[in-house]
Amino acid sequence: MTVEENVPHTEPQQQEMALAIVQGAPVLTLPQDLYIPPDALEVFLEAFEGPLDLLLYLIKRQNLDILDIPIAEITRQYMEYIELMNELRLELAAEYLVMAAMLAEIKSRMLLPRPQTAEDDEDDPRAELVRRLQEYEQYKQAAEDLNALPQLGREIYPTSVEIVDKHVERPLPEVSLQDLLGALKDVLRRADMFSHHHVQLEPLSVRERMSRVLGSVNAESFTEFTTLFTIEEGRMGVVVTLLAILELVKESLIELVQSEPFALIYVKAPQHVDESPAA
Repeated sequence: MTVEENVPHTEPQQQEMALAIVQGAPVLTLPQDLYIPPDALEVFLEAFEGPLDLLLYLIKRQNLDILDIPIAEITRQYMEYIELMNELRLELAAEYLVMAAMLAEIKSRMLLPRPQTAEDDEDDPRAELVRRLQEYEQYKQAAEDLNALPQLGREIYPTSVEIVDKHVERPLPEVSLQDLLGALKDVLRRADMFSHHHVQLEPLSVRERMSRVLGSVNAESFTEFTTLFTIEEGRMGVVVTLLAILELVKESLIELVQSEPFALIYVKAPQHVDESPAA
């Protein structure tokens, strides 16, 4: 019997591949439920902006007098916060540790006996800390007041409107002589209805009637042509008013406007003419 016959024959086997590597250990089986590693999610909360902000919070939370700080209690609460941040594995800024050392120093100096003749304000170890806290409180209050003011993009939003200058010209329709005579005929017909015998003839002036017509029209609105005539004056008054209107049209002091053929005729003053009778 040879040596090769005594050695058992084994075939090579392929090892099972890991699905994932979690904290250096291979995961060979699929999880039955949603699996989140313990260190997969970390939440960082910035509760305080610095050690002075933390001290000011501890003082205000207990309604303590900032000029008479119980340094032992404040130091204890401060150190509890530092230990909590260490347990949560939050990164502590160096200034927090400097403030912890400063509080420990003040606490130790408060335990030492002080001469009776020394003034409290000069030898009080808390004086420098109180001064820094008061200064920080003033700046913090000023920052809150500034933040409460309306800000552009938060409470105030600028707007812009583009105004397009559009000049629209509306030409006035021309008034034909036939339409003018037709309107005059209608006025004369109504004047005959109110004509009566005059014992004494009242003088009628074309210049005075021109002033009256100018006082009745303006450049902002249209006046109906027939309203300028006084029917009670009879034919003479109608003729004088017509002459006054024609004279004003000739001098470009008024305009005759008609929207369409056989429509009412309107009178208006041009834009450049003063509306007062003195014109």
